[in-house]
Amino acid sequence: MKKLTTIATTILLLSVATTANAENISHLRQLLSTKSCQQCDLAGAGLVTNDLAGAKLERANLVGANLSGANLAGADLRGANLAGASLNGANLTGADLRGANLNGTDLRSAYLTNANVQGIDVRAAYLEGAVGVPMTLGTADDFYKWGYAAWQKNDFAGAVTNYDRAIGLNPQLTGAYIARSMARFRLQDDEGAIQDAMVAERLYFAKSDRQGTQVAQALIAKIKLASKPSDTNVNPGNGNMVDLITGLSSMLLKFF
Repeated sequence: MKKLTTIATTILLLSVATTANAENISHLRQLLSTKSCQQCDLAGAGLVTNDLAGAKLERANLVGANLSGANLAGADLRGANLAGASLNGANLTGADLRGANLNGTDLRSAYLTNANVQGIDVRAAYLEGAVGVPMTLGTADDFYKWGYAAWQKNDFAGAVTNYDRAIGLNPQLTGAYIARSMARFRLQDDEGAIQDAMVAERLYFAKSDRQGTQVAQALIAKIKLASKPSDTNVNPGNGNMVDLITGLSSMLLKFF
C-alpha cells in the first residue's frame, strides 16, 4: 500500500510540473506573438536578442531570464521581477522600470538612456559599462568606479562620461579630476587634460594633501611635455608618459 501511495504521489507531482511548464510556454508564446504579457511567469525564459520593443511586461516574473542583447526600448517593466536576470547589452532606452526588482540583475553594457528608474534600487545590480545610466541611479563614487571600469577596458570616452557624472554629483571628488585628465589625454584632448589636472592640484593643495598635489603636478608637466611638437618628445604611446599613466591607473581607486 505504501508503495502504491508513493507511485501515486510521484505521478501527481509530475502532472503538476508538466502543467506548470505548459503554462510558462503559453506565456512565452503570448509574449512573442503579442508583446503583451503582464504578470506572466517567464522565469528562466531564453529571450536573447529578441525584439521586444514596447513590450508590456508590467509585474512579469522574469527571475533568471536571459534577455542579453534584447531590444526592450520603450518596454513597460513596471514592478517586474528581474532578480538574477541577464540584460547584458540589452536596449532599455526609454523603458519604464519603476518599481522593478533588480537584485543581482546583469545590466552591464545595457543602454539606459531616458529610462524611467524612479523608485528602484540598483545597489545589488551590475552596471559596469552601461550607457546612459541616469544620475539618480548612482552616487558620485559609483560613477567614479564605473569610469575606472571603462578605463580598464580602454573605453576612454565612456570613462570621461562617468567621471563627468561623478564630478557633477560631487565637485570635490578630487581623484575624479585626475582620472578624467588621464582619460582625456588618451583621447588626445590635451587642453582638457591639463585643465582637469590643474583643478586636482588646487583641490589637493587646499586639503594639504602633499602626495595628491605632487601627482597632479607631475601629470601636468608630463602632459605639457608630450604636447610640445618635437622629434625627441615622448608621445601618448611611448616612453615616460605611458609609464606615468600606467602607474597612475593602478592608484585611481585610492584618490577619493
